[in-house]
Parts: sequence; C-alpha cells; structure tokens
Amino acid sequence: MPFAYVYSKASEIMYQRQKNIMPRELSEKDIAILKKLAPECDDLTCSGSGHMFHSILPPVSNHFAQDSDDYIQRINRLSDDELIYIVEMIQQGEESMGCLPVEDVEAFVHLVHDRISPEMAQKVIAAYEGGGECQH
Repeated sequence: MPFAYVYSKASEIMYQRQKNIMPRELSEKDIAILKKLAPECDDLTCSGSGHMFHSILPPVSNHFAQDSDDYIQRINRLSDDELIYIVEMIQQGEESMGCLPVEDVEAFVHLVHDRISPEMAQKVIAAYEGGGECQH
C-alpha cells in the first residue's frame, strides 16, 4: 500500500477516536463492573446486533434488566469508586448513554446526585443532553 494511503487511514482513525466516533473496547475493569451489574452476562456480544458491547450501562439496561426497577437495583450495586469511574467515562465520551431509556438515565443521575454530588449529576445530564450515538 502506498504510504500516503496508510497515513491517511491512520489520520482518519485518530480523528475518529478523538471525536469519540469509534466505540471503545471494554477494559478488564469495565468487564468486571458489567459482570457485577449483570452476573448472568456470559457473552459480551449484543444479541440484537451481534456486535461486542462498547459500554457498561446500555447492556445492563437493554439486555439484562427486566424493567426500570431491576435496573435501579442493579446500578445500586456500584461502589462509589465504580460510580465515579462511570461518570468520568461519560464525561470523556467513552460511556454511551444514547440508547438508554429516559427513566434509566434519570435513575442513574439520581444515584450520582445522592451518592456522589449534585455537581457530578449535572455533568452527567450535560453529557446526556450533548448527545451521542447509541453504542452498546
């Protein structure tokens, strides 16, 4: 392949990553948190799309929780450190909230508000309102 093509592709990939267009691969920490929230998660693949999960909250909400009450019980399992970690990932654009039902976003924001701080909850709201595509 010509160098210009390879350089162009590498530049495109870097640009997409910087703009948070490309989904992330779950780290060991992410997988541990996902399995804590959804112990029945044997496979990290979305049954609907066949793609690997790229976030923690959407699979819990859309694939494992039976309803909003179940989702709330699951996210309440998070330690404060895990909750802060997820909030930081949301702020960095690494954790997708785009395909969460509104009531699950509200439940997560309420949990952050009560256990971490109102300021952190506001940052989650701002990130959610800022948009972002659904990335399971």
